[in-house]
Amino acid sequence: MALYKRGNVWWMSFQVGYRHIQKSTRCRNKVEAAIVERAFRTQLAKGEVGIDEKPDVPPFSEAVETFLIWARIEHKAKPNTVRSYESTSRALLKFFGDKPIDLIKPVDIERFKESRSKQLTRPRINKKVAHKAKPSAWKPTVLRPATINRELALLKIIFNFYIRRDVVVTNPVSRVKFFAEDNGQMRVVSIEEERLYLAAASQPLRDFAIVMIETGMRPAEVSGIERKNVNFESGFVFVPFGKTKAAKRKIPLTVRASEVLRNRLRETESDFPFGSDSTGKPLTTLKTAHAGALRRSKVTPFRLYDLRHTFATRFIEAGGDIVTLQALLGHSNIQMVTRYAHPTDSHKFEAIRRMEAKRTAENTLKQ
Repeated sequence: MALYKRGNVWWMSFQVGYRHIQKSTRCRNKVEAAIVERAFRTQLAKGEVGIDEKPDVPPFSEAVETFLIWARIEHKAKPNTVRSYESTSRALLKFFGDKPIDLIKPVDIERFKESRSKQLTRPRINKKVAHKAKPSAWKPTVLRPATINRELALLKIIFNFYIRRDVVVTNPVSRVKFFAEDNGQMRVVSIEEERLYLAAASQPLRDFAIVMIETGMRPAEVSGIERKNVNFESGFVFVPFGKTKAAKRKIPLTVRASEVLRNRLRETESDFPFGSDSTGKPLTTLKTAHAGALRRSKVTPFRLYDLRHTFATRFIEAGGDIVTLQALLGHSNIQMVTRYAHPTDSHKFEAIRRMEAKRTAENTLKQ
């Protein structure tokens, strides 16, 4: 078939000898697309255009659609990554629309930053409990810098995708400075908060949280645990995937974590201890269950990811070294690890007391 539709635009596709021609007509109407297709065939026959000419520069909306099609194939094993790309791209599509991607300049991206930084957003509230929410819960808030940075990061990935396809030459996002992010939102869950939270958590959230606290694994790594990668005899779980070489690692299991995984694998026929009952595939989100556990336990809100920070802090406070922690967390450098270890106030006070006691003992010996 010479014409086919991709999104809202008609494309032409046909053979010339041993060469395959595939180009956008840039038409949303099929009749107009057919006219463009016939005209192009005529020009090609007369030699007025070449087969090896530069690829068409698509409008941004079409470029994103093509990128997402590629991402769904490339990241088939990482549905959360694809879902993140799809949701993050919405703000970009709304702003850049059908502007040709080669006409998007750093100044346009700066305007996008400015526009997004002025926009307000409402907190996500479970529809089932929306009627119970306090009026203050619906108060609009300004978008966090981290949210805008994730959108800029995706835009940069999209441009790199088209650079590899020789559609554009440079990446305008590389000349745009990202917003500084406040990492102060990271917090450590206390032992008492953990007890209250787990008591209020439903399954599989309760077991999921325990594995995070005991291993420091990322949420995606916990949901992706497979039966074949859990070795109870040697006492470790193997993480076979990750963005860096360091992310692929063996993590020793505590008795508590081992017991949770053993029970879950015993009670399911799925390859995933944290698999969906309906599909058998790994869980993709526990946001609703987490929000419910926080509400019932009355614990000061924290993100599920903060349980990873909690593990790192407890490891350091128990006398663990930073190099070992780096290996356990799966980071490629020490600098990244320091963001995850947050000594509690009591631990800091105890450290000062030990230092003071040591100095006093040394001075006593000298006398």
